[in-house]
Amino acid sequence: MRTVFARMGRPLEMGLKTALAGVAEIAASVLVVVAFTTLVLLVAGAPPLDTFAVLVKGSLGSWSKLSHVIKVWIPLTLASCGLLFTFKAGLWNIGVEGQVMMGAVATTLAMRMGGPSPLAGMVTALALVAGMAGGALWALCAGFLKTKAGVHEIFAGLGLNFVSQGLVLWLIFGPWKQPGIASMSGTETFDERLWIPSIEALNLSPAALGMAVAAVIVTAYLLSSTRLGLYLRAVGGNEKAAVLFGLKPHAVMTAAMLCAGGLAGLAGAFQVSGVYHRLIPAISSGYGYLALLVVLLAYYNVWAAPVVAFFFACLNTGAIQLPMLLSLDSSLSGVIQGSMVIAALAVHSVSTRSRRSRG
Repeated sequence: MRTVFARMGRPLEMGLKTALAGVAEIAASVLVVVAFTTLVLLVAGAPPLDTFAVLVKGSLGSWSKLSHVIKVWIPLTLASCGLLFTFKAGLWNIGVEGQVMMGAVATTLAMRMGGPSPLAGMVTALALVAGMAGGALWALCAGFLKTKAGVHEIFAGLGLNFVSQGLVLWLIFGPWKQPGIASMSGTETFDERLWIPSIEALNLSPAALGMAVAAVIVTAYLLSSTRLGLYLRAVGGNEKAAVLFGLKPHAVMTAAMLCAGGLAGLAGAFQVSGVYHRLIPAISSGYGYLALLVVLLAYYNVWAAPVVAFFFACLNTGAIQLPMLLSLDSSLSGVIQGSMVIAALAVHSVSTRSRRSRG
């Protein structure tokens, strides 16, 4: 009997040790991040306490500010969920920024073709689907270059990012320019009937918020409880060994790129139909690149990614107040974000090496 209880207790003890090690790593990451960020602020000549206070009040100080944070959180979370598929497959999908743009382009095209009509709700729904398709097809281009032409996904993605940005500018100043003028403000604003429905009093769209939450849940399910998730982990862990088990790495990689591009395209669709209500030159708002930092700081954890995305959304929104209250450039928030990622990854690297040495 004692032997049975001893055997039962070993997994529990190991699980407890693992949990405690995870908590200790998170605590160490927080301390290092705070210390490193404070040092960066001091070097930049910014008072740390005042800067942190301004960032908090500027993002969470009122409902209108919080609603703006959520509007940033939605596309950032969608793009981050998409990146989790490619990271699981061992792919660095740097082209996610271009996939957001192409999702926005496809959504704009669908809305221009549909136009304001009695079926505006259906046009908007189809436009969102078109956005997902646009992002997925653009990701498929990078996947094709990776699997068929042997081009590394980083270089393929970066090249396609430049192409998509050029295409957006050409459309705004060319075929889709406002009548009589060519303006940096973007294309004509869509009819209000084509906007994603929102509650005016809350300045927020429950439908868009629901899409982001659903994306997190579906991503978690697919990656943890389906064959797709198993295949992605197998190919990402060891591509050559995956072949021995009968898997087709190129097909799995292509599926990962399609999933990532679809969610990134949905982020671009939300930018068009739920935020700007038109296509503008900076339609992606850099959320594709920022999503890379989110996933890295979340250590590729599906449930941690939305939390980190919310934190980054607060930084982006609160930074708007820095020039007005502290005479600091709002780009300082980007420096803070990068510093946090570097500090957190450093702690994670030290912790991983320590565990390997003990093992």
